[in-house]
Formats: sequence, structure tokens, C-alpha cells
Amino acid sequence: MSERRKNVRILTRREFIGIVGLGVTGLATSMKLCGQEGNGAEEKLNVMLIMTDDQGYGDLSCHGNPILKTPNLDQLHSCGTRFTDFHVTPMCTLTRGQLLMGRDALDNGATFVNHRSMMRHGLTTIADIFRINGYRTGLFGKWHLGDDYPHYPLDRSFETVILHGAWGIASIADYFGNDYFNDTYRSNGRYREYEGYCTDIWFDEAMHWMKDRQRAGERFFCYVSTNAPHEPHWVGERYAEPYKGRGPVNFFGLIANLGENMGWLMRFLEAQGLVSDTVLRLNVGDCQVHTMFSDVHGKELYNAYYTEVERLQT
Repeated sequence: MSERRKNVRILTRREFIGIVGLGVTGLATSMKLCGQEGNGAEEKLNVMLIMTDDQGYGDLSCHGNPILKTPNLDQLHSCGTRFTDFHVTPMCTLTRGQLLMGRDALDNGATFVNHRSMMRHGLTTIADIFRINGYRTGLFGKWHLGDDYPHYPLDRSFETVILHGAWGIASIADYFGNDYFNDTYRSNGRYREYEGYCTDIWFDEAMHWMKDRQRAGERFFCYVSTNAPHEPHWVGERYAEPYKGRGPVNFFGLIANLGENMGWLMRFLEAQGLVSDTVLRLNVGDCQVHTMFSDVHGKELYNAYYTEVERLQT
């Protein structure tokens, strides 16, 4: 556990709900730090975007999953602004390209997860817009929109970049031997060894970066894009243990770790006094893999859509 985590006070549920303006909805979640008022319409706010990978609508206990426990994400869901009719493409690259460019995949060029995973050069990204408006920009985790010039995030107006290669850790383009624990990632284009678990590192590095931006009096756009819970499903035993014999054990463990990191993030924002001037948006995945891989109606594992259809038909 990092020193940043050790020194952060644990919030009560009441305090948590009072400071969060975040919401979690199905495949996408829009969140705004709630219960706070800005100083004026012209004030610039910090913006943080978090995207998980291959986490579906039903992979949250607040959406009715009878096994998976996601208390921190459920709290975001209960007090935030939610997009209840939000649609994404069913693949990693396409969803990311469309989100960062505001253009359909067939228009921006990033139309597949392998050889067609780069956005067209010269198109404006969300990071370009933030930079033009005086923001500092950072990316932590997964990019999957090109690993070399001119498609690397440093070439797309992200100033600070810490990420794994290609579609995920253990992909061919990633550093050989990475296995989620104590890996080697690219930090601003150079390989660097990190101590800890991948998702913990993305959140820890993002929090450290935001703290530096705050000290410097700089507004920021922080993009945390996790490789979890995408395969390979490698996670610490303590996260997987509660789900043994009750479903996709490691997949659920990955989401449990994600939820824990969201809790640490919210406590960090509160401790740093960033709650009143930070907008946070959470996008939950691009597809529900474990429903997709079960039978045609998703009956082998929990599926929120078919559960609701069955409820309405009874």
C-alpha cells in the first residue's frame, strides 16, 4: 500500500455521499461532484475521466448483480448524474476513439482492435481542446489507439503518459514478462519499473499527478483508463476469494479491486480539497464479456437486461 493511501482518512458513508458528484450507470456513467457550488459560471473546473474495460451493465451490485459486491461504485450510482440511455461500441479501440474525438469510428479511422486501431492524424482530440484552454493533461493506464508516432498519446496532446502497450498487459506490444504485478510500463515514452498491482498504479500515479497540478495552481484533465476487468483475469487472491464457486471468480475480483480504488480516489479528492472544483465522469466498460460468452440469453450469468425483461413479463 502506498504512503498516499496510508495517510488518507477513511470517510463514513454519509460523508462519502455528501462529497461525491459522481454517478454510475450501465455502460457509461457520468458524474459530477455533488453537494458543492462553484464560484461562478466562468470558473474552469478540473475534469477527470475514468474508463474501465469490458465491464458490463450487470457487473455492478447496484444494477442487481446478486453476487458481485461493489459498494463504492454503488455509492457513486446513488448520488450522481447517470446516463440511462448511453451506447458504446462493443470493442475497446472503437469506444476509446469515439470518446476522445467525438467522431464515429468509421470517421476517425480507429475501427478495429489490431491493425486498424489508430485514429486519423490531424483530427482534434479532447486533449487538444483542453490544452488549448490552458489545462494540463495526463493519461494513466490503457490507450489502445496506437503505440508509435504520430498516434502515441504524447502526440495527441497528452503531456504526462504512463501506460501499458496495445490492447492490454501481456499483449505482443506490451513489455515482455508483464503480469499485472510489479510490471514495466512506458512513462512518457521510456520504460520504467513500477512496484505494485497495475490498477493500483494507474490510480496512485494519477492521484500523485493531480496533487502536483493542484500545488502548481494548474487546471487539469486526468484520464484514467484501466485494463481491468479485461482479460487476462489476474488479480490478488484477497479480491477473488469471496467469489470462489460463485461465478467468474477472477473477473469479479478485478472489479472488486477497481471499486476499492474508486474509494481511495474519492477520499483523496476530499482530503486534497478538490471536490468543489472537479468534475468526474466514469464510463463502465464497452461490453459485458461474461454475458456475451454465455448462452444466447445470457442465462448462465447475471444479465440485467434480461432480468428486467423477465420481470416485466411476469
